[in-house]
Amino acid sequence: MGIREQAKKVRESLKDYPHVEVIAATKYMNIEQTKELVEAGIYNLGENRTDMFLEKYEALKDNPNVKWHFFGVVQTRKIRDIANKIECLHSLDKLSLAIELDKKLTKPLDCFVQVNISEEPNKSGVPVNKVKTFIKQLEKYPKIRVIGLMCIAKLTFDEDVLRKSFTKMQKLKEEIESMNLPYAPCHELSMGMSNDYRIAVQYGATKVRLGRVFLI
Repeated sequence: MGIREQAKKVRESLKDYPHVEVIAATKYMNIEQTKELVEAGIYNLGENRTDMFLEKYEALKDNPNVKWHFFGVVQTRKIRDIANKIECLHSLDKLSLAIELDKKLTKPLDCFVQVNISEEPNKSGVPVNKVKTFIKQLEKYPKIRVIGLMCIAKLTFDEDVLRKSFTKMQKLKEEIESMNLPYAPCHELSMGMSNDYRIAVQYGATKVRLGRVFLI
């Protein structure tokens, strides 16, 4: 089945969640496959490697519909390369990153604070019990706008484990939302990937990051 058909299937699977935005994770796609996704009407694209992002950004920069998101770890020396080319950063988890971004950005950037919801030591993200403190510290950086929280759930087929993680994320998002911080409205949740997005949308996901599902 081709990319166009898979894109249609993904849309069909989300028909009961019209507010959910699909972001195509292009990590496993070459430039031609990425262009095919865009032709299928998937305009929100995301990368987690700076070099691949820059290559695909150049290839698609003439298409006004394309919006780029960045999911991965941003090395300090490469912040300048991506800061003003992306619509949204999904992986803000360090104050040092916020400081450097604020210096390099020419306009405010929508950001998701990445939460280590599974509490796995090898995963990126702010620990759950430090998220509120971290977000309060971001007030000093006017070009950082926290629109929500992001997580990468544990890679498992155990739906109970996934539901617990997504429930925790939903609750944490609501707690931060209720703080009414002008620079951190936190109305959104970036969670759910190809293996678990159907569960994530049941717990308030507003953006799902899908990659492999387009290549089946």
